[in-house]
Amino acid sequence: MTIRIKTAMILAAGLGTRMRPLTDARPKPMIEVGGKCLIDWVLDDLANAGIENAVVNVHYKAKLLRDHLAGRAEPNITLSDETALLLDTGGGVAAALPLIDDQVFLVTNSDALWQGGLGPATAALMKAWSDDMDALLLLTHMNRAFGFDGAGDFLLSDDRTPSRRGDQPSAPTAYAGTQLVHRRLFKNHPRGAFSFNTLWDSAHQTGRLKAILHDDDWYHVGTPEAVEPTGRALTLGKNSS
Repeated sequence: MTIRIKTAMILAAGLGTRMRPLTDARPKPMIEVGGKCLIDWVLDDLANAGIENAVVNVHYKAKLLRDHLAGRAEPNITLSDETALLLDTGGGVAAALPLIDDQVFLVTNSDALWQGGLGPATAALMKAWSDDMDALLLLTHMNRAFGFDGAGDFLLSDDRTPSRRGDQPSAPTAYAGTQLVHRRLFKNHPRGAFSFNTLWDSAHQTGRLKAILHDDDWYHVGTPEAVEPTGRALTLGKNSS
């Protein structure tokens, strides 16, 4: 089945400590890459993919990000205010659920960019979604992950079940910062701040965690050193398309 997604949540509340000194004066989602703020790359891709609503959580230097987003017309943006307490990935989405009407919605990081844009990746997730899932993760091949300094996150079975690498020194795929989730994933969720890993582990135990591989170059903009090469790659790709 192909599901149509109308709402996305962008995780934009982090402190951006690894991005210092660039984040001394601005929140990480406002760091410019290839002449455009990280969050605008994501929002433009979502709008082009037909996403109508975007919920953005804010914490660090929230006013700057709030003012920046006020200048956008598409998609329709709602802010989830975490200025009182940073809630981590899972807790941030759980706190924003009252702002999201849909049963199934997209969750994406503000520092995860694709050579071909987020639109094709979103379309692949929507095509692969099934109602027997609580979460569908987007993975990338490690040899196509740029700016990512980990050893890989998951092994992927033929039935699209992701398994953590555990004690293995490496894994062939990395989580690419984007997923589809169903609201039921958050049933009986922990209070306060918690990671999505907690929810993924629960969904895996019930067979309701799945993943797909997206065949494109993926850029994780997590450090100052990643800004210039990512901007160059995205700009060259745009100019050659």
